[in-house]
Amino acid sequence: MRTISKAFDSYGQARQAVIDLEAAGIPHADVSLVANKHVSAEYDDVEDSGAATGASVGAVLGGGAGLLAGLGLLAIPGIGLVVAAGWLASTALGAVTGAAAGGLLGALTDAGVSREDAEVYAESVRRGATLVTVRTPDADATRVEAILARHQPIDVAARRADYRRAGWTGFDPKAEPYALSEAERERIRRPYTL
Repeated sequence: MRTISKAFDSYGQARQAVIDLEAAGIPHADVSLVANKHVSAEYDDVEDSGAATGASVGAVLGGGAGLLAGLGLLAIPGIGLVVAAGWLASTALGAVTGAAAGGLLGALTDAGVSREDAEVYAESVRRGATLVTVRTPDADATRVEAILARHQPIDVAARRADYRRAGWTGFDPKAEPYALSEAERERIRRPYTL
């Protein structure tokens, strides 16, 4: 089994990638999505209380059958409230509640993502991106990578370099949640078209 993670600057890109993965026969049990709470205007004013909730937001975010129907709201240290579904969200929540250490960063590294990339993915979600992570047999990895690539994921090395140029030294799980401007909120919510 292999773990493939990609972050997207807009929720629309990530949502379409998930839809395409499921349409290609990738079981939704092997797909996870973690997005900054600002992908839905409904949660802009929800405070980052640190407590996970079971609130389903799938309908708000255009979910139907499959993974997107199971979206819920939870809090992750260093990121704040996220909209999430799937095995990675469950692992990150377990880490938050004491089953393991590390929240999203720990869940990603435990799944086989390099720490260097996991830090960029966690920071990207903190700053408004949406992360899609897929567990797949090695034989399907190329197909999964191609599906994700069609939706213009961020280049993790370029994003790491951008963050470092701005003074970022690594993901800090003790950091306050990132305050997004209204323009950034609109960017991450925008629909995605091919």
